[in-house]
Amino acid sequence: MTISRREIYGPVLVVALFLVAGACASLALVAPSLSAAPEASYNASRLVLYYATLPRLATAMLVGAALALAGALFQQVLRNPLADPTTLGVSAGANLALVVASLFIPDLLGTSRDLVALAGSAIAALIVVGLGARRGFSPYSLVLSGLVLSLWCGGLAAILTYLNQRYLASLFIWGSGSLSQQSWAIPLSLLWKTAAVAVVCALIVRPLSILDLGDNSSSALGIRVGRLRFIAIACAVALAAFVTSAIGVISFIGLVAPTISRLAGARRPSQLIFWSPLIGASLLFCADAVLQLVAGGLGDFLPTGAVTAIFGSPLLLALLPRLKIRHRIQQSFVWTKPPPFGATASIGLAAIGLCVVLGISILVGRGIDGSLSMLSGDLASDMLAIRLPKVLAALASGAMLAVAGSILQRLTGNEMSSPEVLGISAGATFGVAIGLFAIAPGLFGQFTFAVTGSIAVLAIIFLSSRRSGFSPERVLLAGIALSAMVDAVVGVLSSTGDPRAALLMRWMSGSTYLVDGPTALAEAGLGVVFIALAFATRRWLDILPLGPSPSAAVGISLARSRLILFALAGLLTGAATLTVGPLSFVGLMGPHLAREAGLTRALPQMVGAALIGGALMVTADFLGRTIVSPYQIPAGLVSAMIGAPFLMFMMRKKA
Repeated sequence: MTISRREIYGPVLVVALFLVAGACASLALVAPSLSAAPEASYNASRLVLYYATLPRLATAMLVGAALALAGALFQQVLRNPLADPTTLGVSAGANLALVVASLFIPDLLGTSRDLVALAGSAIAALIVVGLGARRGFSPYSLVLSGLVLSLWCGGLAAILTYLNQRYLASLFIWGSGSLSQQSWAIPLSLLWKTAAVAVVCALIVRPLSILDLGDNSSSALGIRVGRLRFIAIACAVALAAFVTSAIGVISFIGLVAPTISRLAGARRPSQLIFWSPLIGASLLFCADAVLQLVAGGLGDFLPTGAVTAIFGSPLLLALLPRLKIRHRIQQSFVWTKPPPFGATASIGLAAIGLCVVLGISILVGRGIDGSLSMLSGDLASDMLAIRLPKVLAALASGAMLAVAGSILQRLTGNEMSSPEVLGISAGATFGVAIGLFAIAPGLFGQFTFAVTGSIAVLAIIFLSSRRSGFSPERVLLAGIALSAMVDAVVGVLSSTGDPRAALLMRWMSGSTYLVDGPTALAEAGLGVVFIALAFATRRWLDILPLGPSPSAAVGISLARSRLILFALAGLLTGAATLTVGPLSFVGLMGPHLAREAGLTRALPQMVGAALIGGALMVTADFLGRTIVSPYQIPAGLVSAMIGAPFLMFMMRKKA
């Protein structure tokens, strides 16, 4: 088999380009240290060079190589061009395991840090690969389940950090992927671990190449496909765990490096596995050197992992049109499940359930002795003045998210669409972050920035999905990619040390702690107005899912109606996100539970979803302030802990 010039020289040129650029940035970075005049006893600049700058650059190369090799293994063995430790949730699983160990079993970190990270990575990989195996390792199902698992692990880690800030606050920048070093211990440790795994990978390169023929053909040639797949995934998981244990989560290098390898000419699996680590090492070396040079004194504090996510997410968006999806989501534009009790009775039961939840949330709480008790006594009026605004804001926000989810699910024909999964909530977060760091707006200004961010994300998803005919799987993946990029931007802003970062983090967690009466009334007023507008579009939402021809036949303009409905979903999401944060999953659960109750027409479904969504968020708020009283877990995070497993259960159910 002949090898073309492009297969030889293309990857070499790419590696050389990154190395030269990184070397130039590194020389500019270390030039002051090299030119400094020696002092009598020691040279502080050169000590920083030898024990901080050079170890950091070496760590960047080793981490880039390890993550790129892990990504190449995942992509080859799963036959999925979007697989890497980030998109499959492996790195997030390791990070969560380390956070849990730091809090509950700190002794393990001193003796078995790598084993803790390996355990977290292995559990995450088992969950994601198990879900993917039920759907024939569909690229869509693997990536979606992996990214949702990442959101869940990130949310749980955020809760633990929120409740134990004194112990875990220092993990924030580290968890975002900090390459800062103070000695050669970490790079030397990574060197022998990565080398050991690389030896195993070299032994399985030839069998991995045969996997391209398919499982049946590979088995006929004597390859034990199951065992080979297990070894390759174990190697990739180990590499991701070693990196996360050492420096935190570095995003998307495992996706970017193999992709660049293919574009440079590496077509065969052996070439991909050989060149991906070299390109990954030179790429992260170049990126970190440039980051330190540009950021100056902030270079040691900016998490490199968040910066790489900012550039990796657009690449994921660019790759979506090339993704070959072998298993498409089954679209169901008209749901016909009959109501078990009738539509009116189902809505009535939902309303009764909401009233019960409201009563419990308002009247029940933790007493001074820590036990649950009914509201009574002289402090009743004061407690009501504190609780009522929080309950009202949670109710309005949950209802708005559920109605927004109903609109999006009917427009996309995909019952796994929601403001959270599509990245609309993340867009609202980005808008608020820009507002806080730019002009520090009030409530109305925050709402304006949140809505602008939501609609901007919707516009990007709309434009990026037009070529695929708005296929649900590509719409969802585009939204999740945007969510990852927005989270990275927020992480970079938060790591700058600006006092407003604490306010942003509290707001992102979905805490109702600071909600007062005027804010709650404003939130409720926005909810009433926007939900009423959504109810007014019920005719469009009943007819549009039937397709373009029936809609045009009754005089509905597809472009105008879709634009209005998407804008309305953005308004609802932006207003709700102001109170409960960007990651609640109520926009997913509310419409789905309403549909399970048999509410299939647009208006009954939106009414039922609003009641159920409001009840879910009020329940999350109640649990958040009673589970670990006197501390409070933000309602948005409590809801996310329920919503992410709910989405994965739906995927498993539809396997």
